[in-house]
Amino acid sequence: MTDLAEFRAGTRAWLEANCPPGARGPGLIPTGSTKVEITDRDTRVWLDRMIEKGWTAPDWPKEYGGGGLNKLEYSILAEEMKRIEARPALGGFGVMMIGPTILEFGTEQQKRTHIPRITRAEVAWCQGYSEPGAGSDLASLSTRAEDRGDHFVINGQKVWTSGAHLADWMFILVRTDPNAPKHQGISFLLLPMDQPGITVRPIRMINGEAPFNATFFDNAVAAKDDLIGELNKGWTVGKRLLQHERSGMGELMMGSTGGVVEERLVDEARSALGHDGGRIADPVWRSRVAAHEMNRHAYRLAQRRAVEESEGGTPGPVSSIFKLYGSELQQDFYDLTTRMRGTRGFSTDLQTATAEEREMTSLWLHYRAVTIYSGSNEIQRNIIAKRVLGLPD
Repeated sequence: MTDLAEFRAGTRAWLEANCPPGARGPGLIPTGSTKVEITDRDTRVWLDRMIEKGWTAPDWPKEYGGGGLNKLEYSILAEEMKRIEARPALGGFGVMMIGPTILEFGTEQQKRTHIPRITRAEVAWCQGYSEPGAGSDLASLSTRAEDRGDHFVINGQKVWTSGAHLADWMFILVRTDPNAPKHQGISFLLLPMDQPGITVRPIRMINGEAPFNATFFDNAVAAKDDLIGELNKGWTVGKRLLQHERSGMGELMMGSTGGVVEERLVDEARSALGHDGGRIADPVWRSRVAAHEMNRHAYRLAQRRAVEESEGGTPGPVSSIFKLYGSELQQDFYDLTTRMRGTRGFSTDLQTATAEEREMTSLWLHYRAVTIYSGSNEIQRNIIAKRVLGLPD
C-alpha cells in the first residue's frame, strides 16, 4: 500500500503541474484524426504531455507507447484526474475499441505497426459493422472481401459509420466465404480510408448534425497483413471488440465529457429550480435528482467491480449490462436536465435561447439514439439472458 500511496502522491503532483486550465472540465477530446487540426493551445499541450507520459493509454504495454499501469494504478490515475476535472487527453475508437482488440488478437507486427500510432494520436479510426440489411442482426452482413493473394478487394456498403469523414483507418467486418453459415465465413480487416475505392456520404440527423455516414466500397483494398485473427473467424474478434466498447472501461477509468456534465446535475437543478441553503427547493424534483445520483453512483461502482474482477481488464458478456443500463441512465440525465427548465427546456430559437440551452436540446436529441447504436438494448437483453443469466433460448 505504501507503493500505491507514493504513486498517488506522484500522480497528483504531476497532474497539477502538467494539466493546463483549458484541459479541465468539458471540452474537446482529440481522436488523433489527421483531418482535424487542434487549435486550442491547452488541449494540444495536454495531449503532448500525456503522450510523453504514456497516459493516452495508461494500461497498455510500455513497449507500444502505453503507460504500463496495473488496474489499481489506473484507478488511482482516474481518481486524480477526476479530482481536478482533467479531460482524457485522447479519445475515440482507437483507444476505446480497436487498440485493445489488436493487443488481444493481433500479431506482434500488427501491434508494433498500429498501437504506437494510436497512443501518439497519429490516427483516427471508424467502425465498419452495420449495413442497410444488417444492423442488430449483424451476422447477416453482405459486404464482401475477395482474396487476391497479398490483398483483399472489398465491395459493399456500411451505414451509420460514426466519424468516417474524419477517420484515417477503418476496422471492418466482411464476408470472405459466402457459402459458410452466417456467423462463419466473416473476417475482420483493417483498411486505410484515403483511397479511391471508398466513398463517404454524411447522414444528417434530427439535431442538424452529421456525425454518421453511409460508406460505400467499390474495389477498396485491404492488405493481407491487416487481417486480424484467422480468415473466416472474424466474428469472434468482432464480438470481443464490442465488449471492449460496451464495458465502458475508458469512460469508467478516465472519465468523459458526459461524465463531467452529469456530475453537475445537482448544480443544474439548484440553478433551474432554486434552493434553500443548497437543498433543491422542489421536493418532487429533489427526489428525482437524488434517485438519478444514486443510480449513477451504483452504476460506476458496478463497472469498477466488473473491471477489477475481469481478466485482461475488460469484462465479457457482462459488458452488455453496462451498455443497457448506461444508455438508459444517459437518457434519464438529459430528460431531467431539459424538463426541469420548463418551457426553456427544449429551446432552439437563435433569438431567445442561450447557446447553452440550444446545446442541451441538441444533446437531448442526440441521446435518443443511444439505446440503439452499439447494439440495441433489445439485443443487450438477449445477451444478458443467454450469456450472463444462462437462460435457455
